[in-house]
Amino acid sequence: MSKINHQEVDNALNQAAKEVGTRFDFRGVGASISWSGDKAVEIRANSEERAKAVLDVFKEKLIKRGVSLKILDASDPKPSGREYRLLTNLKEGISQENAKKISKMIRDEAPKGVRAQIQGEELRVSSKKKDELQDVQSLLKGKELDIALQFVNYR
Repeated sequence: MSKINHQEVDNALNQAAKEVGTRFDFRGVGASISWSGDKAVEIRANSEERAKAVLDVFKEKLIKRGVSLKILDASDPKPSGREYRLLTNLKEGISQENAKKISKMIRDEAPKGVRAQIQGEELRVSSKKKDELQDVQSLLKGKELDIALQFVNYR
């Protein structure tokens, strides 16, 4: 599954906002970072470079908190009056196309006793043997996917 730990993301955002407020190179540029809705982060600054620098600070805080950067879907900074706004959406869940791609990968490369089922925004992988499930986990960890994966309910 692909879930976001909202508490960790919120803590990283608060740490980034605190650092942006106190760092010398962000003084006088109107830089800020805040929530924009439930699954979006808005970054504001008076130049495109400063907005990207605030995004880098936020990414650094996410890494320190153990949150994958694959959850971020950052757009380019857009001018809005005197300032630049950068809207970053948080991706949660596995889309149908990604689920089909992962399911096909499991069917092609995993051991024969493994089955994959798409259930909403999750992918359920089942097998009678734990070793086969571990093989699937190592297979998926070895592939470069554009989503952050977590493995839960492992029995």
